[in-house]
Amino acid sequence: MAPKKTLSNRLTNRYLLIIRNEENFAEKTTLSFTYAKVTLIIFAAFLLTLAISTYLVTGVLEEWLDPRHTQRESRREVVKLTMAIDSLEQQMRQKDAYIENIRKIFSGEDDTYANVEDRELTDDQIAQNEVTDNSLQAVDRNFRKEFERETLGNISAINANVEALQEIFLFNPLGKDGVVISKFDPKINHYGIDVLAKKDEPIKSVGDGTVIFSDWTLDNGYMVAVQHRGNLISIYKHNSEKLKEVGNFVSQGEIISIIGNTGELTTGPHLHFELWYNGSPVDPAEFIDF
Repeated sequence: MAPKKTLSNRLTNRYLLIIRNEENFAEKTTLSFTYAKVTLIIFAAFLLTLAISTYLVTGVLEEWLDPRHTQRESRREVVKLTMAIDSLEQQMRQKDAYIENIRKIFSGEDDTYANVEDRELTDDQIAQNEVTDNSLQAVDRNFRKEFERETLGNISAINANVEALQEIFLFNPLGKDGVVISKFDPKINHYGIDVLAKKDEPIKSVGDGTVIFSDWTLDNGYMVAVQHRGNLISIYKHNSEKLKEVGNFVSQGEIISIIGNTGELTTGPHLHFELWYNGSPVDPAEFIDF
């Protein structure tokens, strides 16, 4: 009687698979295997198929099969757009505040230092500040002289230290049609040059930039200011008409206004043109061929 085979024997018994040609029974391939190897290969193939299927369902096919995927992606996009909008709103508020400050300064509405003399003084303060009018006038004269000397000295130093502007090509705002009738002179608070030209002559931007001021002021009439690169601002005053608004980008040589005679501080049709570099006035004639 043959001994009974156990499961271990069945799994470890070696078998031979011979593949022959059907026509002439010629041997083509011979494979040696056991049930243990076959079982292991089938189990490994099952695990591999399961892993690939899981990856496809949870990853690649999720956007097709899971409706929550679209919702999650939509929420992510909403969060990104909300953050971008908040950032843009903050930048716009800062820009509007900057432009409003520039407008107030140019139009003379900045009253930060106004009404200082209107503050009420207590009796003790009046007693402490009892000084003769002659003494106050003498102190005031000395202070003004010192202030003017330091201020003019600073302006001269600034004008001497603008080598960076020499590298920037600036367009003549009136081409070759204008004649300089009044030069730059900070000693008399004339921080630009006056250029006489024909009536209705177009005024062009000296360089690429963004309009930061375009409005009417009592002293300067219609006035346009353009912010250029390198902390440079060009200002055009006494225009008869302004053709650009705040926020407009202008190219070099683009028409921005028309020459005129508006404002109280003018005696005839002309362009009062200023250049401000790093917050200080510079002589336009040093950088533009008029």
